[in-house]
Amino acid sequence: MAGDGDFYKHDRPDDPGLAEDRPRGGGPDEPHGRGNWPVWGVVLAILVVFVIIVVIFG
Repeated sequence: MAGDGDFYKHDRPDDPGLAEDRPRGGGPDEPHGRGNWPVWGVVLAILVVFVIIVVIFG
């Protein structure tokens, strides 16, 4: 066995790293990223909670 560390290098290419197969980030189609609620969703949730509180305690 080779003691100089070249045992696994002899059949590898000069640049063994793989090319990036997909872009990172959301791009123009997804400006806010995943996990963020849209503004209308937050407003709707607050409105529903307000109506439930008014019905229960009103």
